[in-house]
Amino acid sequence: QVQLVESGGGLVQVGGSLRLSCAASGRTFSTLAMGWFRQAPGKEREFLAAIRRSGGDTYYPDSVKGRFFVSRDNAKNTVYLQMNSLIPEDTAVYYCTRRSAQDLGPYDDPNEYVVWGQGTQVTVSS
Repeated sequence: QVQLVESGGGLVQVGGSLRLSCAASGRTFSTLAMGWFRQAPGKEREFLAAIRRSGGDTYYPDSVKGRFFVSRDNAKNTVYLQMNSLIPEDTAVYYCTRRSAQDLGPYDDPNEYVVWGQGTQVTVSS
């Protein structure tokens, strides 16, 4: 069973950048597609990015396209989320997640993801 641990969150000013990391345990990491979601207080979990197992295919919603970038290093069992031009609305808990092995359903559906990290807080101050 893959376990996920996020890091890199914190407090940043408007316009700043952060890079989140997600370290995965287990030897099957390179065979699995991964994703990032976030959840702000009182809001539903929001899809941010997904990356296929090879790293060649990435997916983003329009809300973050061009500001957020997902990447992975299979040799290090780590997936990253680079976040640029941050705004206060980006304040949330950010979660790394692993997709099901079938990797067939919609990327923005949290039900298609089967393992979740504990989350890391990102706060953008104005």
